[in-house]
Amino acid sequence: MSKFPKLVLAAAAFCLIVPGGLAAQKKPETVQSAANAGSAKKLNIGRVPTVDEIAGWDIDIRPDGHGLPVGKGTVKEGEPLYVERCAACHGEFGESAGRWPILAGGAKTLASHDPVKSVGSYWPYASTLLDYIRRAMPFGASQTLTNDELYAITAYVLFLNDIITSEDFELSDKNFRTIKLPNEPNFFDDDRETAEKAFWQKDPCMSNCMPGVATVTGRARVIDVTPEPGQGPKVE
Repeated sequence: MSKFPKLVLAAAAFCLIVPGGLAAQKKPETVQSAANAGSAKKLNIGRVPTVDEIAGWDIDIRPDGHGLPVGKGTVKEGEPLYVERCAACHGEFGESAGRWPILAGGAKTLASHDPVKSVGSYWPYASTLLDYIRRAMPFGASQTLTNDELYAITAYVLFLNDIITSEDFELSDKNFRTIKLPNEPNFFDDDRETAEKAFWQKDPCMSNCMPGVATVTGRARVIDVTPEPGQGPKVE
């Protein structure tokens, strides 16, 4: 271990102990003034971003369509693009390869003990799909897709989930807002400020709040919450 830190500590201790040291030389008001001056000092680091730089970062796409890029692409155009740039991780039909995220399948499994959360079965908004592909995909080459390629691949993924049913369908910034995912109604805004307000307490109980002694009512291996391999619901 380096001896340098020990030397620094020794020097600091010497200044504090020896009369006339640094701590003794500076009056309290002088130290405070120096601290105030330091906090007010401008560091002159960085600059205000330009409009073009902000535009390069501000690429989020919202459920209401705000931020949609101008472009278009058909399911048929998206298929070869998906196979070339996405299938190695997500499978040729969105079924996933290895441990990469599944994109398609899982219809009517959310209420089961082994739900499959894909774009079609679980996601609330198609804009989430478009936004994520635009921002982070393909893996290792993010933001390399053109806007037309982006719409085409998104259209193909939606086709794999039966959201779009025709290979000739052209997805674009003009009609994107019409795309609705089946699980959207099951998502709702956080309403705890009204729905749970009756349970709130200004001074919550912190000890001995419930009568009796706490007991274990069930164990995971007994109630069998985790299915054995191969015994979960089958996904077509």
